[in-house]
Amino acid sequence: MTYLLALIAVVAVAVLCWKAFGPERGAGPSATPSRSPQRKRVVGPDDDPEFLWRLSRQHRNGDSDSPER
Repeated sequence: MTYLLALIAVVAVAVLCWKAFGPERGAGPSATPSRSPQRKRVVGPDDDPEFLWRLSRQHRNGDSDSPER
């Protein structure tokens, strides 16, 4: 039983250390500038405001043969 409790304690300490010192997920206020720059998040065309705006503009103007990107 003592070994089981020790194992649980070690796992808990490892998780806490990972949360405190592991890689950061977001670029919020806690992100440090000394780390490597975060990759730009890939956005699908249905979530890209610029693509949707361009598509709407093409639809309004009737441009069906305009190049996409």
